Amino acid sequence: MKKILIFITLIICASSYSQIKLPRLISDGMILQRDIPVKIWGWSSPNEKVEISFNKKKFQTMSSQDGNWTIVLPAQKAGGPYEMILSASNTIALKDILFGDVWLCSGQSNMELPMERVKDKYKDSIAKADNPNIRQFLVPDQYDFAKENVDLSSGEWRSVNPQNILNFSAVAYFFASEIYAKYKIPIGLINSALGGSPAECWISAEAVKKFPEYDAEYQKFKDGKLGTQIEERDRKINTDWYKSVNQQDEGLKNHWSKPDLEDSDWATMNIPGYWADNALGNTNGAVWFRKEVDLSNLKATNAKLILGRIVDADSVYVNGNFVGTTSYMYPPRKYAFDPKFLKEGKNEIAIRVINNTGRGGFVADKPYQLIIDNDSIDLKGSWKYKLGTKMLPLPPQTFIRWKPVGLYNSMIAPLKNYGIKGVLWYQGESSTKKPAEYAALMETLINNWRTEWKQGSFPFLFVQLTNFMDPKTEPGESNWAALRQQQKNILAVPNTGMAVTIDIGEWNDIHPLNKYDVGKRLALQARKVAYGEKNIVSSGPLFKEMEQKGNQLILSFTDVGGGLIAKNNAVLRGFEIAEKDGKFVWANAVIEGNKIKVWSDAVAQPFKVRYAWADNPIEANLFNKEDLPASPFEATLH
Repeated sequence: MKKILIFITLIICASSYSQIKLPRLISDGMILQRDIPVKIWGWSSPNEKVEISFNKKKFQTMSSQDGNWTIVLPAQKAGGPYEMILSASNTIALKDILFGDVWLCSGQSNMELPMERVKDKYKDSIAKADNPNIRQFLVPDQYDFAKENVDLSSGEWRSVNPQNILNFSAVAYFFASEIYAKYKIPIGLINSALGGSPAECWISAEAVKKFPEYDAEYQKFKDGKLGTQIEERDRKINTDWYKSVNQQDEGLKNHWSKPDLEDSDWATMNIPGYWADNALGNTNGAVWFRKEVDLSNLKATNAKLILGRIVDADSVYVNGNFVGTTSYMYPPRKYAFDPKFLKEGKNEIAIRVINNTGRGGFVADKPYQLIIDNDSIDLKGSWKYKLGTKMLPLPPQTFIRWKPVGLYNSMIAPLKNYGIKGVLWYQGESSTKKPAEYAALMETLINNWRTEWKQGSFPFLFVQLTNFMDPKTEPGESNWAALRQQQKNILAVPNTGMAVTIDIGEWNDIHPLNKYDVGKRLALQARKVAYGEKNIVSSGPLFKEMEQKGNQLILSFTDVGGGLIAKNNAVLRGFEIAEKDGKFVWANAVIEGNKIKVWSDAVAQPFKVRYAWADNPIEANLFNKEDLPASPFEATLH
């Protein structure tokens, strides 16, 4: 009986690939890496002959006992389109294949963020987007702790056109556009990024052993049981909390969205703002807002509400008609609706806001408007509000997908046979809780990926954290600044490059809209690191070394380009110094040639210097003449 079972199992295993099967990446429209031998791989029946017909030549191999096979094609120049025929017990024809440069684009939400989110800022770019030589493969967001996956569950190659571009990573698209404009070669983008992910998610099980804390955490989740238990618990807690909100909310029970509601007894507050700063205090639950808008000469063909950002979730009504909802705090609220919902005279806008923890309300310095055709009505100012129901804060969720190794196994391991030019990396926001370890984590990640790809030290280009959160008026500690220093330290790893973005963030948005300059600055790094342009200025000033002269520190920099400048001919700002006690004070700073002299009358023996050392260093204005910002830094005399 046992022998029969084994025989049946072998038959099932062999028949699972009775026909040749290809990984998702090897498909119509793919862009393959030029100028290097190219792996084409897949699965078939055991010990089966597999043949590829390509470019008037044939290439053959035999599959292994477990049905795996790989054929290596000789290096090809950039170009195409080509066709490829794969034959075994069945035949697969692949079409529209290009050879060019393939960039793996990874990290967290600022890499993941699609053109859809920035479509209002880049309307012309989207309208004109039509380039079949730039293509993206979007890797599905999945994780697996048990094993390294050999394939992806979904995904296909898509070329740039006004429809497809909305799903492209904005940073990656603008990078690709710059590189294509310069070199006129096809650019493939493998978009494998996930919002909120810390660096340790993207490292293999073997490599993460260098970090005992993360290895121990990975081991806890390896068999999947603990993760399943936690997710089921969190799902129940989350479901019960929102069910209670909906059951208890007086606004839902009594239809506070209807336009003729008697709301004369409602309190008022200014929007944007947080109700914690008003009579409600720091309350969680559901809060309703209402505002009356008077319209005349109404002949609308299009209508839209722009409601900035709301913490955390919202549902919006116009004259009692539901027009849109968003379930979490980060996306901008833009709700197009049928203009028939509007009427001459008084119109009522109602917003139900659910806040599950922290301070709920409307984020400042964002647009709040009713747009009717080409006219806009400012909705900022006084709104009526009333508490629908008060809740205890929702307990924090455990994000299993962010645990070590899981994303590597599911979103990186299936890619490593696919030849690439290099990596674009935008991540770090989720690693700011423990910045001191970041450079070591990233050096491990870079070496891990280079080892697995077996392509040598391919270029690894990354984005330094931008400016974010409230500015501070006095020197102080900052985890975001500390992580930027760690990112600068990563440049010690060979064949890396860093795009500095300290000047293009938004204080109130962890997802700043300016993705064009991020992509452009990554492209400058690529032109130097990956494409070997020797005379290009690819970076703003990077601190090199310093010496002490009396009560002054003399700072030297690399990447000064055409020269150091204080942007807009202003006084140089953002420098602070300290003696050995580490008590930093603001410092005077002047440019002298390609060096900077820094001092303070309050510091007799300067020992340490910092520049742009804050979450949001709004006064940091050191640039080179090529208009590239200096990297923030901290340095100590040796």
